[in-house]
Amino acid sequence: QVQLVESGGGLVQAGGSLRLSCAASGRAFSMHARGWFRQAPGKEREFVASITYSGGVTDYADSVKGRFTISRDNAKNTVYLQMNSLKPEDTAVYYCNAGRIVTTFQQGAYWGRGTQVTVSS
Repeated sequence: QVQLVESGGGLVQAGGSLRLSCAASGRAFSMHARGWFRQAPGKEREFVASITYSGGVTDYADSVKGRFTISRDNAKNTVYLQMNSLKPEDTAVYYCNAGRIVTTFQQGAYWGRGTQVTVSS
């Protein structure tokens, strides 16, 4: 069993930055691929970024490439999402995800409860 808890969301002006964290508890955290998804009001949940358990491979949605960076610290059981140059369209609830595989097309089995990110224009 894996439990995921997100933090770091908030209100920021366009052009600003936020850093999301997702702390994990449970077994074999280091063996889990991790990712971030987001869901805006009235829209479906969408892939944002993912990272393999070794941290060697990362992937990003086209809409965030060059602005967001995913990283992980297995010693702290934590994955991060550094978000720079934020835009109003980045406003959403951001969810942490973990599983054997996390990609654009495949979600892991474990989810956090989400953290709200609001970007004002």
